[in-house]
Amino acid sequence: MTPESAERPDPSPRLTRTPLGDQVRRILVDRLLEGYWKPGERIVERRVAVELGVSQAPVREALRDLQRMQLVELSPNRGTWVRELTPRRLSQVYPVRGALERLAAELAPDRLVDHVEALEEHTERMRAAAQEGDVDEQVRHGVAFHREIVEAAGNSVLLPNWESLTIELWTRLSLTRLRTELHDNASDHEPLVEAFRRRDPDAGRLLQLHILGYAPEPIGAS
Repeated sequence: MTPESAERPDPSPRLTRTPLGDQVRRILVDRLLEGYWKPGERIVERRVAVELGVSQAPVREALRDLQRMQLVELSPNRGTWVRELTPRRLSQVYPVRGALERLAAELAPDRLVDHVEALEEHTERMRAAAQEGDVDEQVRHGVAFHREIVEAAGNSVLLPNWESLTIELWTRLSLTRLRTELHDNASDHEPLVEAFRRRDPDAGRLLQLHILGYAPEPIGAS
């Protein structure tokens, strides 16, 4: 066993009864977040399948999902390689997300009033998680906060497009790869809650600017 492999997490996590492809994808994402594979390192499909005790089919499917997320690069001749996360790549997600959430807020000003209590709860849980240094919990409630807004729009096209951005994944990557400290962002969400509460006609733009403010590179919104 090499020193590098000794530092790696248990390569054989236990699988549950949820869809196999989803489980494999989640495991691979977790490994990327933990630094199990470094940028430029090759992911060997057959080896992963053996470690997880599954066939290569769900592993191949999961790797294709990661390629769509732009986390890995698949080459017929070179296999699968981990892509490097850069501020520029990450910043490209934010304007798309900001536009979608602004639209959601503008579609549902009345319905959002009914979601204010849930938004307040997620805000408080973000604050508590930051105080405890719990990155996972802060990310979970931060994403849940924004999901409340998108779901309130009641638009069957908007929601799946927002979900396709894999917000939780990119948020985790931003926190773990590009930031040195866990930011207590509960206070950043409080003005949004108040804007939704009073049906502020400018709430959508405020939400968009809030999202763009977290981008690695400054992006403006008009």
